[in-house]
Amino acid sequence: MPADYNGRWEMVSNENFEDVMKALDIDFATRKIAVHLTQTKVIVQNGDKFETKTLSTFRNYEVNFTVGQEFEEYTKGLDNRTVKSLVTWDGDKLVCVQKGEKENRGWKQWIEGDLLHLEITVLDKVCHQVFKKKV
Repeated sequence: MPADYNGRWEMVSNENFEDVMKALDIDFATRKIAVHLTQTKVIVQNGDKFETKTLSTFRNYEVNFTVGQEFEEYTKGLDNRTVKSLVTWDGDKLVCVQKGEKENRGWKQWIEGDLLHLEITVLDKVCHQVFKKKV
């Protein structure tokens, strides 16, 4: 049985986010705002179906997917690109490969205790975000 990602998760750390945004060609002003934001993730999981929302005071982003099914994702409000995304299970870890204009793009997400870890990769840049489950 895969891990239970359901819940509201509040950011506690955000390492190397600006470098990942630079690799995505996000403009200077947006990067300076985004790097200071505290994000909240709201995840509703029903088996392999996920509804995810990333909320902040600046922008919100929503993506829904089913593990094992490739889908077209428009990264509106992020870098505004269309990518082909495929999320799979690696044990209890979710792994997403995003094919598009940028090479080596994707993310990994896993839970340790009451912490949700998110590792975002673009080109040779890696960002590690940690979220704490809100009770």
